[in-house]
Amino acid sequence: MRKFLVVMDESPEFLNALRFAAIRAKKTGGGVEILGIIAPEEFQHWIGVGEAMRQEARERIEAHFEIFAKWMRDNENIDPELVIREGEKATEVLAQIEADPEVGVLVLGAGASGEGPGPLVSQLVARHSGTLSVPITVVPGGLTKERIYEIS
Repeated sequence: MRKFLVVMDESPEFLNALRFAAIRAKKTGGGVEILGIIAPEEFQHWIGVGEAMRQEARERIEAHFEIFAKWMRDNENIDPELVIREGEKATEVLAQIEADPEVGVLVLGAGASGEGPGPLVSQLVARHSGTLSVPITVVPGGLTKERIYEIS
């Protein structure tokens, strides 16, 4: 089964990317894999509490995932998978694509602020798009829910 890989963060553009991936997965018989990434700086401040901070970050990702997973199950009949990795975002996205041969499309949300598409989109598209083993779909941040349904 082909999976759409979406990188979860707290940005509004993530919601557009997730919505697009869920709708495309439903229409094409695919799946959705949500990648939560714990940045190294989240737990390197104090060595003694590093493991507790890592666990809190993991629990925060799992709680956010459950909210989005419920929406996908209820609205699109898609049961997404969660993968949690630790490290720098772009590096971990590339590593996950290589680790899971079922990933068929990377779906990223672009910022709508006019300050560019966002650091992850810029880094992956500019530096790695020519060497990736899957295509990248960039969902514009300014798209409405209705428009995403229309074009998906």
